[in-house]
Amino acid sequence: MEAFALVERNRAEIIDAQRPVLKSEYNAILTPVAISVCTSDVNTVYGSGSKKPDNLILGHEAVARVVKAGESVRDFREGDIVVVPSMTPNFHDKDIQDGNLLHAGANFSANTLGRSTPGVFAREFEVADADLNLALLPEGVSLGSALMCTDMATTGFTGAERVNFGDTVAVLGIGGVGLMAICGAALRGAGRIIAVGSRGASIPLAYEYGASEVISYKDHNIVEYVLKATNGKGADVVIIAGGNDRTFSDAIDMVRYGVGKVVNLKLFTGDGSMEIPKFSSGRGMSGKSIYMELGKGGRVRMERLLSMVKYKRFEPDKMITHTFKGFENVVEALQLMKDKGNDVIKTMILTGW
Repeated sequence: MEAFALVERNRAEIIDAQRPVLKSEYNAILTPVAISVCTSDVNTVYGSGSKKPDNLILGHEAVARVVKAGESVRDFREGDIVVVPSMTPNFHDKDIQDGNLLHAGANFSANTLGRSTPGVFAREFEVADADLNLALLPEGVSLGSALMCTDMATTGFTGAERVNFGDTVAVLGIGGVGLMAICGAALRGAGRIIAVGSRGASIPLAYEYGASEVISYKDHNIVEYVLKATNGKGADVVIIAGGNDRTFSDAIDMVRYGVGKVVNLKLFTGDGSMEIPKFSSGRGMSGKSIYMELGKGGRVRMERLLSMVKYKRFEPDKMITHTFKGFENVVEALQLMKDKGNDVIKTMILTGW
């Protein structure tokens, strides 16, 4: 079958791969109808992370059709169109009872599709615990919006869940995750939302999703800007959704003492350290909280997001700037996300399968 795989570091190609076979009676095999390339896919191919399996099939953002359901799957049948969350928790591990959905049984156990197990960029792929991970595509929700819920919306909203009504929020980065963090913060009732970024296609959407202002890191010292905007107190919440190795310490510099929260949603590639500045951390006693988050997954999470889309609380498909027809265009979509032109936010590939 056709699959888009990491052949070796810095090289991904469409290959002929073996079709998946159900590993569990609780699993399902799906065929994608719409997929999207993520910056994480770019990092898997071109980054400097851990070694990946040979010919690893990429991808973790998909809306798909059920091809085969295991005999113990109750709620999904052949032909159903389903939304596949990028995070698929291991619901059969006892760590779930501790609320440890993303790391139950092993570190990053929910974060495997296209990273350590075959991903969604293939004619067929397997998803574990179908009843607990998949969500039916509701009537009235577009393929594009559903696709954006699988990763961008759930991840951005994960950061926004630390926001209280009336908070001043700084969102660092206005790619897909940053835009959804802005949207989520607005829905949570944030007061002032300061967005930091310069990508042309994203700026109008940042305002539409709820940003009070958008500033460019090219034109401003963002720490000084946020501190001045808050009369020296700092933002109540800083959400990191982009930037460079300096961004983590900048976030700590610009968040409030005592009750301030820094939520990191960004993958920091490579080795070394993410530095915590001594002064703005109060020599380790500032009362600032740091959260390092993955987006949340699972069926209920998807169903909640899709309900918000259905009832017009937000429109995530507006982030799709490039739509392709035909699976072969996944190659071009990966290159677009790697180059990150000023007109690119997210891609959607309609596979035709």
